[in-house]
Amino acid sequence: GQRLAAVPPELPLDTGNLSLAHNRIARIPPGYLACYGELRVLDLRNNSLAELPAGLFAAAGRLAQLDLSYNNFSHVAADAFAEARALRRLDLSHNPGLRRVHPHAFRGLAQLRDLDLSHGALGALSLEALEALPALVSLQIGGNPWVCGCTMEPLLKWLRSRVQRCSSDSQVAECRAPPEVAGAPLFSLTEESFKACHLTLTLDDYLFIAFVGFVVSIASVATNFLLGITANCCHRWSKASEDEEI
Repeated sequence: GQRLAAVPPELPLDTGNLSLAHNRIARIPPGYLACYGELRVLDLRNNSLAELPAGLFAAAGRLAQLDLSYNNFSHVAADAFAEARALRRLDLSHNPGLRRVHPHAFRGLAQLRDLDLSHGALGALSLEALEALPALVSLQIGGNPWVCGCTMEPLLKWLRSRVQRCSSDSQVAECRAPPEVAGAPLFSLTEESFKACHLTLTLDDYLFIAFVGFVVSIASVATNFLLGITANCCHRWSKASEDEEI
């Protein structure tokens, strides 16, 4: 809350809890955390961050809590936090432009217990991203414009299977699209909601389609033939009428 436009250049090497929240920081220099191996809590909420430099957490082997909420992230890249292997809580909520989370975004975070992705712009979330978090016990995804089409079914099944072991706000998370389910809570969708996603054509269906196509083709040829004959007859009749008048 000091209106800082940049991260402070020098801090005590034994810093364990660093709060840079409520400032104007737009970037973090590469290697900024290289000397702070004791860091356990890093609070960067309510800044202007849109990305993190590669290797930022290379020396942050003890980092357990990271708060990146209320920033300007539009995506979470692959292996964005892979070096922070001790991370237990990650908050990416209230990033209004956050539209994409890479399937490998959380790879390496075997100890992560709490993940907050609420109040962003996510329409979909890869199941692979969540399956990389075996210790996850709390997941927040409400406040996103979820697209509840066929691609949502694997995620919803995963959430249902974890509902007893993993607290989540998925009961209040709502669909934004398609129109027929807009405003419906995710958990109100059933297997019946995705029935159309599993419809497959049988051999009889293909034969019927081929037969209909054949019939339509023959009908089209016949229609063109009749139109041609009719036009030719009209032309002859018109010419004959002209000859009689002469």
